[in-house]
Amino acid sequence: MKRNNTIHGLIFDFDGLILETERPIFEATQELYHSFGQELSLDTWAKVIGLSPDEHDPIVDLEVLVGRSLDREKLREKISNRENELILAQKVLPGVEDYITTARKTGLKLAIASSSSRKWVLGHLERLQLLRYFDAVCCADDVKRAKPDPALYRLALEKIGLRPSQAIVFEDSPNGVLAANRAGIFCVAVPTELTAQLSLDHANLIVGSLADVSLDELLNQLRRVR
Repeated sequence: MKRNNTIHGLIFDFDGLILETERPIFEATQELYHSFGQELSLDTWAKVIGLSPDEHDPIVDLEVLVGRSLDREKLREKISNRENELILAQKVLPGVEDYITTARKTGLKLAIASSSSRKWVLGHLERLQLLRYFDAVCCADDVKRAKPDPALYRLALEKIGLRPSQAIVFEDSPNGVLAANRAGIFCVAVPTELTAQLSLDHANLIVGSLADVSLDELLNQLRRVR
């Protein structure tokens, strides 16, 4: 029997894909480094985008740079407050809501696969009034290893009952693209200002913005090459 490779679902990354959180997080962290007389370059930060907090802790890195222990909880709270201030000014990234609306109208399943915490992702999805559209939300809390490990994407597939050939992943970072690759899912890279300078060549397709190509156009392109 021929396998059904028709697309039945979309899996979205969250940070940098649905909401521009990466630039505000970088700016808040950079401000903290500057307050200790240290530099945090865009090149350095871009390399850790897509990693879970357990895999990269900027406060620990800062302690190494300054050569002494710091009040980690106090500094994390300081960064968090500044991040929230900057992120609350952000809107849903271009094209995302159109993709969600079209997917719902055509009966496609929708899932989130994020290396951020469940509290973080659910809080912003609720604030943006997007949570109700998703059939599954998979976060770092749900797996032993976050991206670039494929566990999050495999879990998302399981939650929406699809095979890898029946879904499309939307990612903005190399670590996320690699996770999708390892899960065997077609991956569309949508780079941000931060991740555009990194190699996303291993994505199946790269677009500047989801507003540049409609979901219908994307699905038609995919049908022609599969």
